[in-house]
Amino acid sequence: MVIEQVPGKDHGQVMLYALSTCQWCKKTKDLLKEMGIAFNYQYVDLLEGKEQDTAMNELEKWNPQGSFPTLVINNKSCIIGFREEEIRKAFDA
Repeated sequence: MVIEQVPGKDHGQVMLYALSTCQWCKKTKDLLKEMGIAFNYQYVDLLEGKEQDTAMNELEKWNPQGSFPTLVINNKSCIIGFREEEIRKAFDA
């Protein structure tokens, strides 16, 4: 399964489930980079078969609607959609 890593300040486990064609996913990814947050991301639409099923099962634990972007922070909280204020607050930025 392809999970990309972006270097930055360590805030624990930060995972972004995204679509490669989604403008809101890109905005979320760009915001995290701008803030200097280390995070992992996965373009779920570029996965195939069981890998895509596995990624969707993980995402749906946090976001039963299966919508994008879904940002999971330290397996404790989740931000669904591009919510700049919530994201900044989650990382005290």
